[in-house]
Amino acid sequence: MSTTLAAGSGFDFTLAQQLTVIALCALTAFIAHMALAVFNDGVRPFLLDFIQGRTTRSATTAVSFGLSAGFIFGLGAPMALSTGVLNPWLLFLPTDILGMLSPKKWLAPLLGGAWGAVVVFGLNGANNVAHDLPVDFLTAMQQMSTPILFLFTLFPVLAITKQFGRVWGAAAGVIELALVVLTMKLWPNMFAGALAMAVGVLMLIGLAVAKDLRLRRADRAAGAVEEEVAADDPMASLFSASAARLRRYLPLFMVLGAGVCVLAQMHVFGGGEATSFLIAKGQYAEAAQVDFYRVFGFVPLIATTALASGAYGIAGFTLVYPIGYLLPNPFLAAVVGALVFAVEVLALSWIGKVLGKLPSVRDSSEHLRSAIGDTLQLAILFGSLMAANAMGGGLGILVVGGLYLFNEAMGRPVVRMAAAPAAVIVGGILLNLLYWLDLFTPVKG
Repeated sequence: MSTTLAAGSGFDFTLAQQLTVIALCALTAFIAHMALAVFNDGVRPFLLDFIQGRTTRSATTAVSFGLSAGFIFGLGAPMALSTGVLNPWLLFLPTDILGMLSPKKWLAPLLGGAWGAVVVFGLNGANNVAHDLPVDFLTAMQQMSTPILFLFTLFPVLAITKQFGRVWGAAAGVIELALVVLTMKLWPNMFAGALAMAVGVLMLIGLAVAKDLRLRRADRAAGAVEEEVAADDPMASLFSASAARLRRYLPLFMVLGAGVCVLAQMHVFGGGEATSFLIAKGQYAEAAQVDFYRVFGFVPLIATTALASGAYGIAGFTLVYPIGYLLPNPFLAAVVGALVFAVEVLALSWIGKVLGKLPSVRDSSEHLRSAIGDTLQLAILFGSLMAANAMGGGLGILVVGGLYLFNEAMGRPVVRMAAAPAAVIVGGILLNLLYWLDLFTPVKG
């Protein structure tokens, strides 16, 4: 299966796509202003103090900017420019900030809509300018697709190894490798890691559920006592109040779910790094599969932080991503997205209780998130060095690798996940300057 994108991927949005992006950015900024939902999982726990009046809007905005800026400029923008597909870091992290920054409720959607307009009308111009440069670093960045897609396949193996040990991890690794080889041989037009990831995630969930069932059978009496004690837990009261707050705004969340699902259905948006490349290649079923597996890693995190803070996730449990990719038209996507968000919000309390009874499944979620981060971190770094080599050979590797290492030495002012793509863009600009000074000849052309 080829993982190279067609050079010159652009942003030729239709009017409907432009309006959808602008409207959705306006809505997400409005919802962030009301502290009902944010996209950044790291910001959500800070919103409880804001909701209860213990901190100011400006202080919360500063937290949101500090936790999001690196992902916007180091990951969101480079991924969008290199794939021709929008992503949540580029759309929703800025609207988190703009919504919280806005002092007035009516101003928040205007700022969010303005950001959406900048994205849909500005990206194509930036894309065209970059592709016309002597050193085309955007085309070079498409080299990132192969390591991201193939190394991402291994995240269930890492999660199984961390939670259940080397023997189970080795078994999962052998099975996944065999399935990748088999898929490449028998179904060359299918994403090679699709079947392997499915089996790996099912193995992890099966092992976790089996462990929890054994623990519950062995300790059923103690579990009953714990549930009785938990009834008087002050955290239970907080969770109940947070769930009730979110249910009060159920119609607004249904509109949000409809908007996100419609955007995914239009196939100009990818929910993750690997997904963006798959959407760009037109492999929507494989993209849905990848984002569906990510859901298992984020449901416990999103549910518990939502119940603890009273603020939900802009994309909910992210189920609307894979569902949207597969639906045949935007009208059906709007209906289904609204219903999915309604079910999620109404089920939050129940999900919290279920997760409280399945500690191994909760641990699996944490290991999945960690494994996804580890695989993508290596894949993005390796892919960025491949891009550096494509645009500048050894000098490109020196510049991009040097910028990455300099960021590490300075204590990572740019988060590690975003540092390498940001270094490719800065390195590409620097190589173009050297070309104009007649100090560098591009590797190609």
